[in-house]
Amino acid sequence: MFCKQFRTGRHAAVCAGLGLALMAATPLHAAEPVLVKIDNFSFSPASLVVKAGTTVTFENDDDIPHLVIANDGSFRSKALDTGDSYSFTAGKPGDYPYFCGLHPHMQGTIKVTP
Repeated sequence: MFCKQFRTGRHAAVCAGLGLALMAATPLHAAEPVLVKIDNFSFSPASLVVKAGTTVTFENDDDIPHLVIANDGSFRSKALDTGDSYSFTAGKPGDYPYFCGLHPHMQGTIKVTP
């Protein structure tokens, strides 16, 4: 590698700067995806806490369609038939209650942290 050849002087400073630039552009820890199962007219887990940038996937294991809608409209799935899934990436921190648009008694909450 180019930078291993230079330990002092101008080239070393360029290599050090390149290393810092690469470190700044590479995330240190990626958020793990989270799965919410839809089964027996419920979300499982019904309440969860995720970091901003986490992908949340809803998977319908029920025999009938379901529709996932955030109360504030920040995310909304199409009707999910058995075996279908819907994913979104959690954005800014806050509490995001949601419900099934076809069965409003089905409710859950996602808390997004920084």
